Amino acid sequence: MPLDKSLNIDELIRAGATRRELAQAHLQAEVRRREEVLRRAVRRYVSPQLAERILDDVQLRETLLSANDLRTHAVVLFADLRGFTGLSERLEPRQVVPLLNEYFSLLTEITLRHDGTVFHMAGDCLMLGFGVPLEQPDGPGRAVRAAQEMLTSFAELAGSWIGRYGVEAGLGIGINEGDVVAGNIGSSSYMSYTLIGDTVNVAARLCQRARAGEMLFSRTIKQSLDALGVDVGATALPPIQLRGSSRTIDIFCVPAAAPRLHLTADPVAV
Repeated sequence: MPLDKSLNIDELIRAGATRRELAQAHLQAEVRRREEVLRRAVRRYVSPQLAERILDDVQLRETLLSANDLRTHAVVLFADLRGFTGLSERLEPRQVVPLLNEYFSLLTEITLRHDGTVFHMAGDCLMLGFGVPLEQPDGPGRAVRAAQEMLTSFAELAGSWIGRYGVEAGLGIGINEGDVVAGNIGSSSYMSYTLIGDTVNVAARLCQRARAGEMLFSRTIKQSLDALGVDVGATALPPIQLRGSSRTIDIFCVPAAAPRLHLTADPVAV
């Protein structure tokens, strides 16, 4: 019996159309899955206001989902718990985890109130960004306000730890401003959206140098605060030399006991 070639061709066309429909459905499902992952991540690490602006920006959303990096100008803040080693030695492991959760919850809540972005948590250290992934012309002011609130609020929390656990702890903060690269860093099995660059390294170094209850920031931050009309009563300290480099960094200090920041010009909208 002769083959009906027209029937075979029709079947092949239908089969091809079915495969294309399945592939398209799979692609759409993958896009929806990735966008949902992004939505959960964004809403977890930035304030609700910033989250909606990021998710409404198609180009920025695609950048966050892709392997492409974002080169931008930003403020980077590091906060580090002082006395954590001694604290963890004196307490049972089951006590340390809730204590760290209190610490990170306090700092992240303050960060979100000032529209900052949480980029990294490791051990007892927190890395934040202002002006990234969305530009914030008043990022330096936001970062310093957040830092002052962190120092004041953590002093109260640390006081409660003395009463509850008999342990002492402090908070040191370092802030720097400059160009950074924001991107998905890692492997095919695990990636993290983070910041890299010399600006980040200097902020981390300032945080390491800060004593408990201190905020240290660079001259770039001081210049931006002056331009914004923001006075925080900062004291200039001797410049520091970066390890492995001949250049020095001018630094300024604001202790937790300093007056709350006030404006010498019209207030900056936050």
